[in-house]
Amino acid sequence: MLDASSPQPRDGVLWAEAASSAALRQYCALPKKGKPQGRESTVLAAFLLSFPENPLNPTVLSLATGTKCLGAARLGPHGDLVHDAHAEIVARRALLRLIYAEIGTNSPPSWLVASGTDGRWRLRDGHQLHLYITQLPCGVMPVPPSPLEVRRDQLDTMVNGCSALSISDVGFVQRKPGRGDTTLSVSCFDKITRWCVVGIQGALLSHILEPLYLSTITIGQSPGGAPDGFCIESNVVKVLGARLSCLSRKYPDPFKPNKPLFFEAPIPPQEFQHTSGDIPPLTCGYSICWNKSGLHEVVLGTTGRKQGTSSKAASSPSTESLLCKIRLAEAFISLDHALVTKFRHEKLSYRAIKDMACEYQQILELLRKAPFFARWRAKPTSVDSFTVPRS
Repeated sequence: MLDASSPQPRDGVLWAEAASSAALRQYCALPKKGKPQGRESTVLAAFLLSFPENPLNPTVLSLATGTKCLGAARLGPHGDLVHDAHAEIVARRALLRLIYAEIGTNSPPSWLVASGTDGRWRLRDGHQLHLYITQLPCGVMPVPPSPLEVRRDQLDTMVNGCSALSISDVGFVQRKPGRGDTTLSVSCFDKITRWCVVGIQGALLSHILEPLYLSTITIGQSPGGAPDGFCIESNVVKVLGARLSCLSRKYPDPFKPNKPLFFEAPIPPQEFQHTSGDIPPLTCGYSICWNKSGLHEVVLGTTGRKQGTSSKAASSPSTESLLCKIRLAEAFISLDHALVTKFRHEKLSYRAIKDMACEYQQILELLRKAPFFARWRAKPTSVDSFTVPRS
């Protein structure tokens, strides 16, 4: 858990301005393709890296825009679609792609170092990872479920020594909002909460990388002000703390409890402001994906494929985003690393390789036993059952 002894930005206001400025500057440097047009708006998220010698001059590692995700009926069994194109989720996948690209070179990234004799990597001492979002992530202010969805006695049960918590304190794991076909993707704040426990690296990278935790999360202010006095720097911390307090403290090594610091950034530019009132909001359907290793794609969030995909080529590999599951799995399998080459000896499913990350799966099991995460609904096993191509 972060404390006063951890290296961190010295001043919240200065850090919030530095993080938001860096992310927005990188976004503005990208071409217009995929950006909102006219009255459209979107959400921007970026992962940043700070250095001990100059903590208020962060580097943007990856960024993404987007507000769309696929409905349950459109989930693919081949791992070739981007199911969740919300900015925070796509930016994280772009960061994973960056790590694969940099570890796979002859000169590994300076911000990662060997963690021991087993060949794993870890974040270099004094370096910190950060997340910037132009608005509150969906799911921060939960909508209580109906009595048909949950029994009252589930709220008052003691689990893992956690005292009873009200709906307003904890909330429930929520699906992302959407029209028409119901989505199975859980809210961004639920996923951020999970990252605070398992790290942002995911199951595959856990084979070769120690958990990567966020030091700070900076969120842009709403132009209309916070609803009902809601304060990012205190209320979000309270909600996150209530969720994490119900987890077992027996974390398997090298995982650890982590609570990032929250900061409030200045109001973002117009294209990241969602209008309200008499004018119905228009959200951009595209998701821009970028990282500093050269990735730059535009994905259509309602199809999960790259922009410009025609109906005739809808299933062509050329339409697949580099951030879909099968492409990320290919990047993993192609790594020249002793802890990875063993997976090339036999045909394995994506799910099997994830399940073989034992410590990661152990911490996920702790999550499943916690009262809050017990309502996390798993997606159909078919979406992760595809075979990973061997390089």
